[in-house]
Amino acid sequence: MGTYEAERANGERPVTQSNGGPREDAWPAHLRLGQEVRVVLAAVGGGAIRIGAEIARRHIRHLETVAINCDPKVQSYEEFDRRVYLGPDTGTEGDTGGSPVVGGTLAGAAEPALERIFRGATFVILVGSLGGGAGSGALPYILEVASRNAEVVSVFVVKPFRCEGDRRALADRAIGRLHLISAFVEKRERGRATFQTLDNESLVATQAHLAFSRVTAHWAHVIETHIQRSYLDPAEAMIEAAHAAEISMLAEATVTEPPAVFAPPESPLPAPPVPLPPLVPAAPATGAEVELTFEVVPEARSPSAS
Repeated sequence: MGTYEAERANGERPVTQSNGGPREDAWPAHLRLGQEVRVVLAAVGGGAIRIGAEIARRHIRHLETVAINCDPKVQSYEEFDRRVYLGPDTGTEGDTGGSPVVGGTLAGAAEPALERIFRGATFVILVGSLGGGAGSGALPYILEVASRNAEVVSVFVVKPFRCEGDRRALADRAIGRLHLISAFVEKRERGRATFQTLDNESLVATQAHLAFSRVTAHWAHVIETHIQRSYLDPAEAMIEAAHAAEISMLAEATVTEPPAVFAPPESPLPAPPVPLPPLVPAAPATGAEVELTFEVVPEARSPSAS
């Protein structure tokens, strides 16, 4: 049903605040980006995969990339860490024919594979290109699975140009359906999900000088900036702060015990020997002096200081 890497071990998941970002007081210092804290970018549909490939080629640190499509050619995109082909196991190539119904059926059948990809993820960024069978049909099923498994979900949907006619109308219907997915709606109500439409038609007015071949790179930059500023930079800062706080706590917990004080033995000291008669008259004795020696025990340190 799909090809993907072995599933990573599901470690401890950090806690996020209501706006989706990491909560500083809930991040243990031992968490690591890319391990216990996973950031997953999943591109669904041909246009979204082109955007995802552009982002993957920039080698953003700690970012896992996944390509998902109903076209078997998806398995040849080596830029991605994982590739999922939503097609039959019979060896024949699947073809949605642009039908979102077929795309949705194939995605529903691939749910176990999708569960393994998103299980244990901290942040998931979904990019879907609407107007075709995979983006408009499969994306709702994929969003449902991602919303059930990830802590925070960000969705970017690419809407076709106005001149693409039926594809743009199909995209509008798909957007309406995405807003009704229960797991995603719940995430948004808790402030742990966002939705953004990347409308190609808007570029006509705002980026009239932009060549058509640069549209993919333009959206890739928008999404990359979101990943960096909303997830990676804050997560790194929180982990570093937690690590510094842990080191400070260990230093403050170090206890230095005072040196041992010599205590004389309980039994009385032996009397000094009787002196021999002096050869010459001695001055009157003012009292016998006894010189004692002892060993000072080295400073003992708390086991927590080692």
